[in-house]
Amino acid sequence: MGLFGTDGVRGIANLELTPELALALGQAAWLLKDERNRAVVGRDTRRSGEMLSAALAAGLASVGLDVVDVGVIPTPAIPLLIERYDASFGAVVSASHNPAEDNGIKFFDRAGFKIPEEVEAELERAVNEGTPLRPSGQGIGRIRAAGEAARLYLERLLSLGRERLQGLKLRLVVDCANGATSGIAARLFSSLGLEAIPIHDQPDGDNINLNCGSTDPRSLQEAVRLYQADLGVAYDGDGDRAIFIDHLGREVDGDAVLFLAATALKAKGLLEPPLVVATVMSNLGLEEALKAEGIALVRTKVGDRYVAAEIEARGAKLGGEQSGHIIFRDCGPTGDGLITTLQVLAILKEAERPLSELAARLPRYPQVLHNIPVPDPERLYQNRRLQEAIASFQAHLDGIGRLIVRPSGTQPVVRVMVEGKDEALIRRVSQELSRLIEQELS
Repeated sequence: MGLFGTDGVRGIANLELTPELALALGQAAWLLKDERNRAVVGRDTRRSGEMLSAALAAGLASVGLDVVDVGVIPTPAIPLLIERYDASFGAVVSASHNPAEDNGIKFFDRAGFKIPEEVEAELERAVNEGTPLRPSGQGIGRIRAAGEAARLYLERLLSLGRERLQGLKLRLVVDCANGATSGIAARLFSSLGLEAIPIHDQPDGDNINLNCGSTDPRSLQEAVRLYQADLGVAYDGDGDRAIFIDHLGREVDGDAVLFLAATALKAKGLLEPPLVVATVMSNLGLEEALKAEGIALVRTKVGDRYVAAEIEARGAKLGGEQSGHIIFRDCGPTGDGLITTLQVLAILKEAERPLSELAARLPRYPQVLHNIPVPDPERLYQNRRLQEAIASFQAHLDGIGRLIVRPSGTQPVVRVMVEGKDEALIRRVSQELSRLIEQELS
């Protein structure tokens, strides 16, 4: 396996993703330099973030790049800060929704997009070969802390929400996953006149994503009921995802957000071309509901980078993932959980209806998801017995359902998704296939 997965380099901090590797990645990033000769580096709230971002910044400075250290910041702020600091590129030290012991490094180009796979391959070669650059004296880069970065990001968010949300009064519970949105999210929504109740916004370096956030919204559901809130929203550790909870405590995922946003934009004549980009994981109900509204659904591989690339290729306005990573192209090149929340709040204000009622318009096929921990997920493709079983199940579901089996690009698991009208059937297929994967690959 290569260094880079679907979302940068990830691994257990200090064992797989070491300071030495972070330093080497920083040195290899001379390939991303341009005449600006400057890089932005941010991180989330993990204990290892300080260590790894320091090593990354040292590597960048050692090949002559000046570094703007923006500290703890949501990942989607990086494209904005690349522009504000007139940088060549940016990097963030984060493992997103992964557990606290993991960490990762991902790079963004000058335009704010995650660097393409072919550039990642060049970086990996440079890591393996070593850097030819060893400047001295005034050729060595400087590293400066940018304490104003969070304020710049917050000002940008306020500019997007101030006019559209004027006069909106509701109670919102905000789950920050003890991650990078802590201290920013509640301040944003309170500044816009909402009653914002933050939970899981006290990061200590070890509690990021721990029984909270977009991958575990149970405590948010309880809080929405406890505070009798109008809705709740949960972010992941680096703030690029948003999952919602309606006032009844029911989850509203990225598919529902795509449907609400697409129909709202189309009604205003702002969805041109009339299509939405999503991944193979999005529910068939979304595809059918959009089709009924005259909106096409274009599917990609799993990963926001593939969604973003397809949005650019088609000139689309909207795309995202069921997991809550939504890209509003007119607001930026990448998904941003806080911007997604602003958009949903604006839809609620304009519709004058609760989220529960709006989300109920989206029909859903039963869908079962399993994550099977295995040492080497990529062995899935070399295992003949598994490939034959997958083909057999896919043939059995032809015309009545879907089966997606894939190695995760961010964690050591194989992900199984089965979907169809017959819930009993899809549960049986999911269980049988999951057991077989565990037997063959564990």
